Amino acid sequence: MTGRPTLTQRRRESTRLEIAQAAAELFAARGAEATTAEEIANASGISLRTFYRYFSEKEDAVAPLLAAGGERWVRLFAESASDLPVREALERSAAESLSPLDERDGEAMRWTRELLRDPRLASVWQRVHADSEERLRAAIADRCPPGTDALEIRLAAAAATAAIRVALEQWAVSGAPATGPGSPRELGARCVHELTGGLGLWDHVD
Repeated sequence: MTGRPTLTQRRRESTRLEIAQAAAELFAARGAEATTAEEIANASGISLRTFYRYFSEKEDAVAPLLAAGGERWVRLFAESASDLPVREALERSAAESLSPLDERDGEAMRWTRELLRDPRLASVWQRVHADSEERLRAAIADRCPPGTDALEIRLAAAAATAAIRVALEQWAVSGAPATGPGSPRELGARCVHELTGGLGLWDHVD
């Protein structure tokens, strides 16, 4: 499907995000193991049956929140100036996507830190990054000239996504703030730059 999402789709996505935020707050405060799906449902103002229409397991409930940053990154990359080399466009968009825009974003970053420290959520985190890598691969392919080596595109997406994953995991175990030295923005830009430096693909422009 293409075009603007329907009202039903927008409402469904809004509900998913509300559940994700409620789950993230509970998980960050108490841990995933100590939190029940019923408690998440109650905090979201929905029934347990409705909760399971959206998520098959309680751990999956935080996936939309964890995925939001990656979705923003890919969107910013796709919208960046076409005359920028791919590597520069990717570094800039990564740094921007890891910068909290307001107090709500800052709260989401604090939740993310606690979620990444919870071993019960490791598999959800890995799935989120696998999905992000696939979206980024498609965005890089769209930006590259026809005939670009598909393996180079796949390697670029894998390297860049791994760079952001490592940056966020490093930040999560540190005492660094959400902005400034040691922040996700600083670590993300550094990791993308260092991990992707050897790929020739990055010199391409539209």
